[in-house]
Amino acid sequence: MKLVVYPAVEAARLEKIAAVAEGMTVVNARDEAEAVAAMPDAEAVFGKLTPGMLAVARQLRWVQAATASLEHYMFPELVQHPCVLTNMRGLFSDVIADQVMGYILCFARNLHRYIRQQLEARWEPVGGEAGRVSFAAGPGTVSAIDRAHMHLADTTLGIVGLGHIGSEIARRAAAFSMRVLAVDPVREEAPPEVAHLWKPEQLPELLRQSDFVAIAAPHTPQTVKMFRRPQFRQMKRGAYLINVGRGAIVDLTDLLAALDAGELAGAALDVFEVEPLPADHPLWKQPNVILTPHVAGYSPRIAERHLAVLLDNIRRFQRGEPLRNVVNKALWF
Repeated sequence: MKLVVYPAVEAARLEKIAAVAEGMTVVNARDEAEAVAAMPDAEAVFGKLTPGMLAVARQLRWVQAATASLEHYMFPELVQHPCVLTNMRGLFSDVIADQVMGYILCFARNLHRYIRQQLEARWEPVGGEAGRVSFAAGPGTVSAIDRAHMHLADTTLGIVGLGHIGSEIARRAAAFSMRVLAVDPVREEAPPEVAHLWKPEQLPELLRQSDFVAIAAPHTPQTVKMFRRPQFRQMKRGAYLINVGRGAIVDLTDLLAALDAGELAGAALDVFEVEPLPADHPLWKQPNVILTPHVAGYSPRIAERHLAVLLDNIRRFQRGEPLRNVVNKALWF
């Protein structure tokens, strides 16, 4: 059997691959020409399979993508080919879920606003000092400051995409006693943390009920521009949008218009239609927006997990066992 690795990996990782792929010929292709030359009798590929490589493949049975997202990977011939495609989903789930909860806590406790005030050495509770109410005012009295800070146990989180990442977000939200709703195109059974799991057709109902909406869906032909002005208008007027899925899902022009119109309380974005986000983009100056530069999946644990999935799948392939993270190529996930 032959495994083609393209682009080439560093010597340390190649050594680990070769040790597991005992009995297989491993070609660490330095360029596409070398990868194409090795493809006619290759049965497996790790990395980037190009149309040119696939065109000359005669024995290809398995392709391991080096990424979790596949919007830049898929092409028609690959979708139609009988080879099995696997990806790296599941590596980032806990890390990205942690980031989502960070956004939620920032918005609930106004930390994003207090950090800006700290830079100005400004002592000013959100809601205003004049909004304070003495406890002596009687039971049930709520000050303006109280109203400006959310009580998470009273809120609802809507999750768009209940895969590995969405499920981890749900587990964390449940730990904060939040009510959790979700929509997903393929999942049938809701985990214990999710009060209601619906199909995407019921997205308007999720938006209507949610105080926070977290997008954890992949980029597919069905999710491009999934969130535009009509969806923002379906959300609660005081709700927050969070996108850790893919930038193509949210139309930023429509999002900015919804924020300017006060239709949303705020947004947190880690992914964007165009990356890097242009320095002159109006979102940078929005006081109720948190922007992070596509870093939600970063962690010192990712590299070891990435290698572990690859090595495990090489072993499984050699033994004829089911592979991890098999992709439905027609759906891109």
